[in-house]
Amino acid sequence: MVDGAQGLAGLRFAGTWSPAAEFSKNFCRRQSGAERAVVHTQVGRSARPWSALFKRILYAAAGSLAVVLLKVIRLAKPEAMATLGGRLLRRVGPWLPEHRTGRANLAAAFPEKSPGEIEDTLRGVWFNLGQVGAEYAFLDKLWDYDPHNPGRGRIEIPPETLERARIVRDDGKPALLFTAHFGNWELCAVAIAALGIDALILYRQPNIAAIDDAIRRIRAGKMGTLVPTTSDSVPAIIKALNRGLHVGMVVDQFFGQGVDITFFGRKCKANPTLARLARRFECPIYGARIVRLPGHRFRFEATPEIVPVRDADGKIDVQGTTQKINDVIEGWVREYPEQWLWLHRRWR
Repeated sequence: MVDGAQGLAGLRFAGTWSPAAEFSKNFCRRQSGAERAVVHTQVGRSARPWSALFKRILYAAAGSLAVVLLKVIRLAKPEAMATLGGRLLRRVGPWLPEHRTGRANLAAAFPEKSPGEIEDTLRGVWFNLGQVGAEYAFLDKLWDYDPHNPGRGRIEIPPETLERARIVRDDGKPALLFTAHFGNWELCAVAIAALGIDALILYRQPNIAAIDDAIRRIRAGKMGTLVPTTSDSVPAIIKALNRGLHVGMVVDQFFGQGVDITFFGRKCKANPTLARLARRFECPIYGARIVRLPGHRFRFEATPEIVPVRDADGKIDVQGTTQKINDVIEGWVREYPEQWLWLHRRWR
């Protein structure tokens, strides 16, 4: 067998969004500016050790604060905190610059919608995002699906999804699983593990170690094998697929080094990693999503196997298959536009 690292040379991964990772990233961005201000007020290079020390102290403080906040949130009921988080962000979100990004994205995607309808959808986007942020602290508690009493918990799974999960689990072949920043996307990995599917899950690692450690403890045992999305992920993915394991990733964000696709009628760059892996390993592709339902409930859904686009030689076409994957995601978003992360600069 040809070395998978050669077949996947040059792969890079788009970072997936998570509330904790976003807090860490934004904190670090602000801190970088503070560092520059400190450095430029000093003489020569003597300021650099002090700047590094200042950075470590602030990172430690921010990490400790985030860990305490997670612990406090977990003392409450998930439903109460989700409602509080949703209401808070629905009120604060429209004042943030991301609101303008979301408004422009929605207006371009749905030109038939009135300005009032666009704003209503955006308020729903902020409410969903606030709920996701609060529910992050309860990832190890939210999944309560009982196959013997499927209607009693907060999770529902259609019979066809259960059958597809059984096929992926039992057919002995590796599979590639994709999702989007839709509903509570973090629960997708929990669902996959709960249904007995042994998967390697790519995730975006927070910059602050204390936050990363806290999140990993919450996720431990609930999400399969977690691997940060870096260039070092490639060997782990190759090894997992060669062993017949499965790989899951979020694929709906802008990816500057990606392939050209059309999404909501507009050209953009998309992450081709999943299609490249499918071309290399000839393994099946499935989509999965968590739909948010009324009453703090969720529905886990899996698509039928995605039939990849092939070139004249019969090999999987990376651009065409990436387009097909994003067509599935577009269908999800059109069905529930308020549950997708419109606040991201998807088109650039």
